[in-house]
Amino acid sequence: MLNKLHILEKTASIKLALQHLNKLGKDGVLFVVTEKNELIGSLTDGDIRRALLKGITIEENVGLAMNIDPKVLFEDQIDLVKLKEFRELNFTIVPILNKEKIIVNIINFRLKKSILPIDVVIMAGGKGERLKPLTEDIPKPLLPINQKPIIEYAINQFNFFGINDIWITANYLSNQLVDYIAEKKEKGFDRLRVIIETEFLGTMGAVSLISEFSQNHILVCNADLLTDIDLESFYLDFLETNADLSVLSIPYKIDVPYAVMDVNNGFITDLKEKPTYTYYSNGGVYLFKRDCLNFIPTNTEFMATDFIEKLIQENKKVRAYEHHGYWLDIGSHSDYQQAQEDSKNIKFEWI
Repeated sequence: MLNKLHILEKTASIKLALQHLNKLGKDGVLFVVTEKNELIGSLTDGDIRRALLKGITIEENVGLAMNIDPKVLFEDQIDLVKLKEFRELNFTIVPILNKEKIIVNIINFRLKKSILPIDVVIMAGGKGERLKPLTEDIPKPLLPINQKPIIEYAINQFNFFGINDIWITANYLSNQLVDYIAEKKEKGFDRLRVIIETEFLGTMGAVSLISEFSQNHILVCNADLLTDIDLESFYLDFLETNADLSVLSIPYKIDVPYAVMDVNNGFITDLKEKPTYTYYSNGGVYLFKRDCLNFIPTNTEFMATDFIEKLIQENKKVRAYEHHGYWLDIGSHSDYQQAQEDSKNIKFEWI
């Protein structure tokens, strides 16, 4: 979000800068621009203090006190590695520039962790049969967890990672989801959109109804998930491995309390004493290249498992991204009660 308090023209006085910094409080960083709004420097309390020690007065202009080499990012080539470096060096506020070096946005690391160039589709069309009677009159994504709708946890999580373009597919009791999204848009989530399924198209089928994707990578997730997955790490792993599709995978360990024998034609070939086997379950979050949309049929029921199998058949690179943090699929009454308890004890950064 672009807060104009952060921006001053180079002819402004240091006194005015101090007034702005006072209003900004802990977000106290100013960016100095020319009359054409080109960024030429940054200014903090520390810069002003050093200027005053040199004899510069508060009536003189900010150009005499500013840092002429501010840290910046460019909107057409967001460098996530550099962004992580800024964050780890405890920079709080970083401007995002266009090609003309005009500030188009400002990232505040207190409010957002990253800026991920991803379109998101939240699948929210299911009937929530296993949660009846709770879902008789309300769609499952709007069931409250600690006084917030389930789907709000996902929306806030995506916003925290700098993802703005979010599509929500709705079918069952879709009018309630439409009303909820309208309320969110009034609160600043202006790039939330609803797609209505006229018939149930499965986990991936409804994605074919969307033609206005703006990014080269698309993330699809179920609306009934609670997870603390680091979406930036998920995305960077996807890029580094050059995957076509990456599936959030939840490790599931089984400890066998006995010795296990490998047997071939009645003969023991190996013996493992109380082994542990790890299996990987589908975590309901899918990140893929935009050209993989070509493998999703239109107006046809198509599940996530169909999508995964199709890409494997096409010799695409399908990656399992292991998540060892919190994850809960809210599919049953016991899951719903678990989510209520967990939400009181787990501190999600985005809530």
